[in-house]
Amino acid sequence: MNRRETIRIAWRGVSANRVRSFLTILGILIGVASVVILVAVGNGSTIAVQKQFQSLGTNSLTIQPGGRGFGRRGGAGAGAQPLSFTMKDVAALQSKDYKANVKIVVPVIRAGGVTGAVGDTSASVDPVNGSTPEIQEVQNWKIAAGRFFSADDLKSRSRVVVLGDTTAQNLFGDANPVGQNVALNHITFTVIGKLKAKGASGPFNQDDAAFAPWTTVRDTLAGGTTVDQILIEATSQKATTEAQNIATTVLSGRHPTTNGQQNFRVLNQSALVQSSAQSSKTLTVLLGAVAAISLLVGGIGIMNIMLVTVTERTREIGIRKAVGAPRSAILGQFLTEAVVLGGIGGIIGVISGIVGSRFKIVGTQPVVRYDSVILALAVAIITSLFFGIYPANRAASMRPIDALRHE
Repeated sequence: MNRRETIRIAWRGVSANRVRSFLTILGILIGVASVVILVAVGNGSTIAVQKQFQSLGTNSLTIQPGGRGFGRRGGAGAGAQPLSFTMKDVAALQSKDYKANVKIVVPVIRAGGVTGAVGDTSASVDPVNGSTPEIQEVQNWKIAAGRFFSADDLKSRSRVVVLGDTTAQNLFGDANPVGQNVALNHITFTVIGKLKAKGASGPFNQDDAAFAPWTTVRDTLAGGTTVDQILIEATSQKATTEAQNIATTVLSGRHPTTNGQQNFRVLNQSALVQSSAQSSKTLTVLLGAVAAISLLVGGIGIMNIMLVTVTERTREIGIRKAVGAPRSAILGQFLTEAVVLGGIGGIIGVISGIVGSRFKIVGTQPVVRYDSVILALAVAIITSLFFGIYPANRAASMRPIDALRHE
């Protein structure tokens, strides 16, 4: 019997019991669609997290007062001394000796609890970040309108401000804020730029902020001489670890503690990206494994239906063997039926999975991994073949005389 004839007979067997075949195909379909969609959800989650980190700058370090034994605001624990950074710390990190690994060092003076007012409209502007123009590059901010403040603005202590997307919306609505005045704690600033939206990062909205020269923020809103944060951009993502070591060494030398505790903490954005990517990969694997269970159940369903089919068609098998059909022909017929069921279910499942991945799931936009599509389809066919072997072999092993006697 040629291959075409085997497929024709197998298709006739599948189509003879359409409802039963449909239910069997449905099991494989659900399994394959689940694999495609859940792996796409995990992949989409990974991409979303990576985009959030990239929006903050993948080569950046954030240095804050506080560490082990310190509270959120750098409050000292037992035996530790509160730490405040100054512009001298920033200057120390800007030394030419570290230029091989440290590209940019910028201070951040944060003025919190600021209220902005435009006419009768008022809104919280928290925080107003005082820094240097280089913070735009370090934190990967893009300008939507106007410009960022310049070195001349910093030097002349210009009362200019660049607004985040949310802050601009709260104060000016849909109007263009560039060139308009805004009162920050009753002090008039001129809006010179609006930033492109970045979105939320965890519980914090990155766009709910404003940026101004640190000299201006210190003179008008914050006061004092301390620096709340120091941001560093390494020369490359590979250099972030060395830049972190440099920052730790320099600041530890400038701010020693009596009990040996480090009284500041360095957040390495590159390390966070790698850690997040590894966690997301683990999540994707777990989601795929859970979905694969559905595919396994579908394969068992094929085995069950094929055993029923063999039992129902025992006399047919006996007649075919009596007229000379070889063992390979019987084996091939039932294996082909199993593969047809799995193949149809797999193809429809792939299509359903791709279509389903176009919709957001629990706030995540799935992104299809086409290697998972190919793998799911291949596993569906292999599973069908595997679970079809026993019923097919049982049919092929029947003695013609016993099969013909079957009622």
